[in-house]
Amino acid sequence: MKKSALFLLIMVMFSGILAGCSEQPQDGKTTITFQTWNPADSGPDSPIYKIIDAFEKENPDIKVKYVNTRSDAYQEHMRVELIGEKGPDIYGISAGSAFDAFRIFEEDLTPYCERTWGSDWQDKFLASCLKNVSDDDGRIYGLPLGQTYAGYMWADVNMLKEYGCEVPKSYSEMQETCRILRENGQYPLAIGASDSWMDLDLWMSIAADCDRDALYDAIEGKATFESEPLVESFRIWQDCFSNGVFQDKAIKMPIYDTVNDMFQRDGTIPMFVNGSWAMNMYTVSDDRTRKNFDGEGADHDVFLIDWNDDGKVAPVIANADVILCLNPESREKEAAFRFMAYLDGEGQDLLVNQYLEYMPSRADMELNVQGLSEDGKKNLDYIIENGKSNVAGPRGIKYEDLSLAVCDVLNELAYGKITPKEAAGKVQQVSQKIVR
Repeated sequence: MKKSALFLLIMVMFSGILAGCSEQPQDGKTTITFQTWNPADSGPDSPIYKIIDAFEKENPDIKVKYVNTRSDAYQEHMRVELIGEKGPDIYGISAGSAFDAFRIFEEDLTPYCERTWGSDWQDKFLASCLKNVSDDDGRIYGLPLGQTYAGYMWADVNMLKEYGCEVPKSYSEMQETCRILRENGQYPLAIGASDSWMDLDLWMSIAADCDRDALYDAIEGKATFESEPLVESFRIWQDCFSNGVFQDKAIKMPIYDTVNDMFQRDGTIPMFVNGSWAMNMYTVSDDRTRKNFDGEGADHDVFLIDWNDDGKVAPVIANADVILCLNPESREKEAAFRFMAYLDGEGQDLLVNQYLEYMPSRADMELNVQGLSEDGKKNLDYIIENGKSNVAGPRGIKYEDLSLAVCDVLNELAYGKITPKEAAGKVQQVSQKIVR
């Protein structure tokens, strides 16, 4: 091979390496890649495509390549891509342990925010959401695309009435309702318990109902998981499986698209566990969902119960969701952040007010949901009210090993392999080793 040809080949290979995770400009445009499992899905009617189209019209020098990845093993998939330096320019991640664990793959966004929105940029966001994406020194490593509340359950009120039941208000009422439903060959309270995040969501709401200070103090290492309230929360969780509150084989059933479809699209079960994001049941264009939720007299309730029967309804837990992160290896950081800012601005307005994918993370956003039915407005009001006055604390556990330990014992409790006291002891052993 001639030296000139060899030199040309080396230069081509070298330029490919320098390209990093961004593609080379085409037709004068800079291409950036955005990868996430959420918001929305990869279908042609997904709102994410409307947001990208609008952004590209306003920013003709930038092209956004969108990569939708299923939620199954999403974090492990992203970690491999980022370690291999093949990751996207922008990616979504969950709040809590995942966000903290990915810190080396997250660009400090503080200077970008200051240049884009000014010195008072923090006023644009709810303080609770900024706390989810900041370190102890106030540096911000992600933009909160929305906020979600977990711990909720949903009921088809008309279906419950068919069996002589009402929406339960306490755990004792829930047990009786589920007994009646089972006797009539119907599902009790359905949960996608094969998803560890779903298990953690509901257990944290139960634990916070037993004693929110005991829960969050234990998470921060200021108290023990072996305290009486937390042992009681593990007992209630296990009892839901052994006493028939959850459906048979719940631990093997995922929320999406199995349990969720049974309630949302098929309308065949009376109750299921899901969070505030399930409000999009009132906005999606799916024909089966619309038939179920827009039919004459349709009546669905989002609700909370008093899990430990002390007369007080359980609180919800809240977090920023999804968090948008900028890959430090991106070769087009300015263009990437321009899209991130748009997605969190005009994009969030569309995702919230037209599609109800999230509740707002921005303090300057007016909540004005379009085309919502009276039934939907009732449930949205309930979620907003609880968001103002009944939030226990953050959704999830930010210490990865501790989060995994809790999820592991929740699974073992579901199978009856350990006792609630043993579960608390196992988690406490892991907690003592956590560096906080």
